[in-house]
Amino acid sequence: MVFDSVRFDLQPYAGFDTDRFVRRTFCSWTHLGWRSLLVQRFEHVPVAEDLALPGAADLHLVLPLSGWAEMERSAGGKPVRVPWIPGRLQLGVPHQPSLSRYRGDESMRSVQVHLPRDTVDTVAAQLGGTVDHEAMAASLTEGDPLLEAAVRAIGFPGEAGELYAESAGAFLTTHLLTRHGRLRTDRAPAREDTRVRAVVAFMRERLAEPVTLTDLAAEAHLSVYHLVRVFRNATGETPHRFLTRLRIEEAKRLLRNTDLALDGIARRCGFAGPGALSTAFLRHTGVRPSVYRNS
Repeated sequence: MVFDSVRFDLQPYAGFDTDRFVRRTFCSWTHLGWRSLLVQRFEHVPVAEDLALPGAADLHLVLPLSGWAEMERSAGGKPVRVPWIPGRLQLGVPHQPSLSRYRGDESMRSVQVHLPRDTVDTVAAQLGGTVDHEAMAASLTEGDPLLEAAVRAIGFPGEAGELYAESAGAFLTTHLLTRHGRLRTDRAPAREDTRVRAVVAFMRERLAEPVTLTDLAAEAHLSVYHLVRVFRNATGETPHRFLTRLRIEEAKRLLRNTDLALDGIARRCGFAGPGALSTAFLRHTGVRPSVYRNS
């Protein structure tokens, strides 16, 4: 598997007052210079009444190392009890804000790993499906000794370099999705799958041009309604989202390999302008095009 190096913000949760709740004792960025995997160790305050964590684009793994706490967490619904158990992993669902409160002791420590959205999407595509994040988080609550041991080891990596970081991120993501990901892999019948391939080829050939559902349906010789149903069954995505993802992938390639300005990249990738490109890029990758290029 080959992955693009992904640059995180050192603070993945914009607007979150980190110092109020934790003291960071290790960061793979500042201590080891990693850029493809963000690993941090924290000491936690013993009491928190309003720990409001914004949603982030990446998958957020939390491994308690020590201490105890009685915790309640809500993520858009009824508060649920989340036990703080040393050695038991917790998973934060992408783009899902949460509000927590807890009372614990002063020995609460954790290792936290952020798996980049690009890595997760790449692994899911190579495994042939799309990820049900909520089901994955629920499955992980049943425990996974191998993953727990791997996160613990990555949290204390010694002098490991960037190759170690990339390999560790790939392993964690592949194991997490294979064991807990509930990947949707339903395949369309052969005839419909052939039509979907034709639509995807049509999309790739016309990334820079306006493309409508009617255009795509005509290419597949289907009604718009039938196209959407067949395409979703085969890929797990709507035609619009799939096309946007293709355009974002092309934008990433141009950002990495060319000096084109954003307006030129936007035109080549079918976006109305730099603003539209930036908005879509941030939604799909968690960073803005300028940040991605600088990384």
